[in-house]
Amino acid sequence: MPEIRVILVGPKFEGNIGAVCRSMANFDVRELYLVNPCEIGDDAYRRAKHGSDILDNAVTVTCIDDALTDCFLVVGTSGIVTKGDKNYARVPVPAREFAQNIRGYEQRIALLLGREDIGLLQEELNKCDILINVPTSEQYPILNLSHAATLVLYEIFQAHSVDRRAEPADHREKELMFEFFMDLLDAVDYSEPRKEGTAVMFRRMMGRSIPTKYEYNTIMGIFGDAAKIINNGKNYR
Repeated sequence: MPEIRVILVGPKFEGNIGAVCRSMANFDVRELYLVNPCEIGDDAYRRAKHGSDILDNAVTVTCIDDALTDCFLVVGTSGIVTKGDKNYARVPVPAREFAQNIRGYEQRIALLLGREDIGLLQEELNKCDILINVPTSEQYPILNLSHAATLVLYEIFQAHSVDRRAEPADHREKELMFEFFMDLLDAVDYSEPRKEGTAVMFRRMMGRSIPTKYEYNTIMGIFGDAAKIINNGKNYR
C-alpha cells in the first residue's frame, strides 16, 4: 500500500474531520495534516471512534506548502468534471483508475481534500500533479467531505497489490523534469501569458502517467536534444 498523507484544507466542521479519521483507520492510513481547520472538540472524537489516535497525532499547519513537504505525488480531489481538452486544469481521473495506476508504489502520496462549501481553490489545484474524482450523479455530483475521503481511500486500499510496477521517477527527478520543461519554453520564446497554464497542463499530464525512471530519462534526453538544437549546439543549462 502506498504511504498516503491525507490533507484536509480548510475543513469547516469538526465532525467531518473525525469521520475522515475513522475512515483512515479502516484503510490503514495514519498520517493526517490539517490546513487552517475549524476548532476541534468532542464531536470530532465521537465521529473518529477507533481513529481517535489519528486525530491526536494530526499535524496542523497554516500553509498548504508545509503540508506537502516530502510528498512524491500531489493528488487533488474534485467533485466537478469539466469536459474538453482545453479545460485540463479541471479534468480529473476517476479514483478507481488512479488507484490502479499507483499499485505497488511505496513513496508518500498527498491526498488533498478541500473545504465543504467551495472545495480547493484554483491556486491550490495548480499545486496538484493530478486531480481525481468519484463518479456520481450529474444531478448531484458533490459528496460530503468524509464520504469522498472514504471512497477514495477504499479504492486505493482495494487496488493495492504486492505486484510492483517499474520504479517510478523520484520527487527530485520529477521536479527537475518540470524545470527543464520551463527552460525549454523559455528557449522557444513561448508566449508568457500562456506559460503558466501550459506548465500546469504538463504537470497534470505527467501526474496521470506517473513516469518510470526509464521514461523520465527518455523525456529528459528529448528535452536536452531539443534545447541544444534551439541554442545552436550549446550545452543545455
